[in-house]
Amino acid sequence: MDIGTGGGLVHALKYQGWSRVAPSMARRMARLDWPPDVLEERSMIIPIPLGRGRLRERGYNQAELLANGLSPWWRASVLSDALVRVRETRSQVRLTPSDRSGNVSRAFVVPKDRRAALRGRHVVLVDDVITTAATVNAAVDALLDGGARIISCATFGRAPDPGDRTAHISDFTRN
Repeated sequence: MDIGTGGGLVHALKYQGWSRVAPSMARRMARLDWPPDVLEERSMIIPIPLGRGRLRERGYNQAELLANGLSPWWRASVLSDALVRVRETRSQVRLTPSDRSGNVSRAFVVPKDRRAALRGRHVVLVDDVITTAATVNAAVDALLDGGARIISCATFGRAPDPGDRTAHISDFTRN
């Protein structure tokens, strides 16, 4: 694995215990060019939660590490307990897009005692990588049900789609 690639960094963070790469990854994410209304309105950052088993296994939530790294850059607080994973889900890695959606459907809720904090707010949902958007969509549904008004999403990377073509070096060197 080439640790110098985005995919290598995500893999190292998620599966090899390299939690110390999260602040650097967050610094890269912080450079996202948001529209002015998002910059003015976003009020909190919410990481995608892990299930208890996966959190115990990994020892940390990579999305929460990224969210904590983004907080000072974006001047927004992290609300790690605003979204809860209410059931364990299978790893999404080898699932088809439709299986992924079913796997995470209704996996998240906003606890009743956090709804007031979300009511009418513009929040930024953070995860490490997006593949089919099944996890993000399930989390967005829960946040909307929990009272959030607008949800923006930010990830460090996007998994390649099977239809993506491999970029040739000349794609980057043309005027």
